Amino acid sequence: MPTIVVIARNPSGHILLVHDRDSDNWTLPGGIIEPGETPADAAVREVWEETRVVASLTHIVGVAGGPGCETHYRNGDKIAWVATIFGANVADGTPIADGSETTAARFVSPEELKSLSLRADTIRFLGMARDGYAQASFQPATWHPD
Repeated sequence: MPTIVVIARNPSGHILLVHDRDSDNWTLPGGIIEPGETPADAAVREVWEETRVVASLTHIVGVAGGPGCETHYRNGDKIAWVATIFGANVADGTPIADGSETTAARFVSPEELKSLSLRADTIRFLGMARDGYAQASFQPATWHPD
């Protein structure tokens, strides 16, 4: 399933996070790309829907999939997803949770990140941004023919 994730920063360099209702952890805004929607449009839409913040996309941080990129729903359904992770600046808005998927939304300093309960995929994506911020990255292939 194609998805997007956005690492949006305010002018102070703080990162926009949302508190995910289902996992009860902090995470980055993101979600599923709708049929016929571009990844960039999905990224801006998801940030708006989850936080009421307007994101201005700046670059692709990377693409992630495989282990850890799975969702298990309460009804027993499971999906695997591939995320395009965008970097962004905040163009406008004050974070407000949507009250449906997210119970809180706020900007967090890099120091505060260490004290929050973050989803594992969020830690992975923030690491990708830290390790190769201005350059797209991907997890190297490990598969090869026998």
